[in-house]
Amino acid sequence: MNKLIDKLIIFGFCLALYLTTVDKLLLIAPVLVAVIFGAASSYVKEGPVTVALFVGYLVICFIEPAYLLFVPLIGYDVLISRYKWLWTLVLLPAATGFAELSGTAVVLIPVFMLVAYLLKKRTLSLTTLKQQYNALRDSSREAALQLEKKNKLLMEKQDYELNLATLSERNRIARDIHDNVGHMLSRSILQTGALLAISKEAQTREGLLQIKETLSEAMDSIRSSVHDLHDESLNLQVELQTLIKNFEFCPVKFDYDVEMALDKEVKYCFVAVVKEAFSNIIRHSNATEVVLIVREHPGLIQLVVQDNGTTRVKPDNSGIGLNNISDRVAVLNGNVHISAERGFRIFISVPKNQSF
Repeated sequence: MNKLIDKLIIFGFCLALYLTTVDKLLLIAPVLVAVIFGAASSYVKEGPVTVALFVGYLVICFIEPAYLLFVPLIGYDVLISRYKWLWTLVLLPAATGFAELSGTAVVLIPVFMLVAYLLKKRTLSLTTLKQQYNALRDSSREAALQLEKKNKLLMEKQDYELNLATLSERNRIARDIHDNVGHMLSRSILQTGALLAISKEAQTREGLLQIKETLSEAMDSIRSSVHDLHDESLNLQVELQTLIKNFEFCPVKFDYDVEMALDKEVKYCFVAVVKEAFSNIIRHSNATEVVLIVREHPGLIQLVVQDNGTTRVKPDNSGIGLNNISDRVAVLNGNVHISAERGFRIFISVPKNQSF
């Protein structure tokens, strides 16, 4: 756009000089030729074609000196380039043509050339500044996106570590309750039972019996709370990573993409399926790689275990382990697909409404 504005300014100067210095006002050819050559120079990329247009116009200037009035417009594209020395060629037609032009034209043509040079230099400076600005803006935007990505990863890592720490603390509390309070209650129940066995007074036996029932209820309540804490603290991703770490038969590619909280039945089902799949691979396959995928979809949770080996296990659910897998998934209203094409593959999908 700046280049076009520059050329319009130069063309306006040259046209004004042409109309005020040439007597043949009906001679419109120089104006049309200058417009054509100027437009062609703007259309093509600066290079050999631009040079050819400039040289061609100088040849025309030898034939008709009036064309020299528009030389600043045609030479605008070669003023500041690797072909800028071509400006010296203007001296050839000028040496023979200036004599036929007025003194005003002889003075103003070099002035217009200087104006064209300054405009071209200004445009190149603006273009360079714009390119630098765009590069800086792009780099700043890229840096901002990278920073945003790192912050997101950091937040996800912090959330994961916080969740893992919470689950670990729940496990510790459940273990402490089981090891300490549970054992003390068990001992109290046994002691109460021993006293009941040796006590002969009816009133004392009735009191001891009530105490034993109360302790038994407390024991059942604590046992239920401990199991609930343990079930809630089960992290499916961590459990699967532990299974993979202990699976030394071949490498495992693990892809876990689940954000929602899974129900304990789904967690235990997936852990049991992966255990059975790994066991079958060790006993029946010559796989060199296993792929384990747990992925969340809009309506279901998907589990895929696949190896690249050949297997002697038939995918017809005839084995006890495969039957157990089908039974576990059926309880969750899920689907199981087992195939042995290009490696053994277990594909399980569980509806999301079964995992809340």
